[in-house]
Amino acid sequence: MKLGIYGGTFNPPHIGHLITAESVREQFKLDKVIFVPSFSPPHKFDLQIALPNQRFEMLDLAIKSNRSFSATDLEIKREGKSYTIDTINSLLQSYQNSKLYLIIGMDNLIDFPNWKSPLEIVNKVELVVMNRPGYDLEARNKYTRYANIIRVPNIDISSTDIRRRVKMGRSIKYLVPNEVEQYIFKKGLYKS
Repeated sequence: MKLGIYGGTFNPPHIGHLITAESVREQFKLDKVIFVPSFSPPHKFDLQIALPNQRFEMLDLAIKSNRSFSATDLEIKREGKSYTIDTINSLLQSYQNSKLYLIIGMDNLIDFPNWKSPLEIVNKVELVVMNRPGYDLEARNKYTRYANIIRVPNIDISSTDIRRRVKMGRSIKYLVPNEVEQYIFKKGLYKS
């Protein structure tokens, strides 16, 4: 089985996440893409991070219509800082006969040398790097040779902008799935 691993804060999950994940799934003929919301992202210090269980619930709502998508709360249950290598090791135990594809953006590849155990990561999974608005696909570091750099639709939607729009009382319609929009307003997220 070929499994894509798509980690992130998903604060909130948006249409860009879904479109790019589907594009990667299609290009690599993946059987499934597993979304992995972090408990506490090690490189983000945003005070507007929704609770981990809220982000997982929003993600579950966002992906429910695609049978090829699933989500795991293993990083949320683990608590503490979320390191990709720990998640990969857990997933390799659960999916022993599967090939894992770690899906990241070009911004993550640039920062990849600063991740915990980057060499171990690339020795255990296929690294799939997606283009991101504002990032050069020609950017290089010593891990680029391990990367499958691919083009996905350039969806210029960010969770940061969505949170800002909610705080300002502006519409987020069509930026997030309808169920996620309803959840955000029902729970009063990102207002302050």
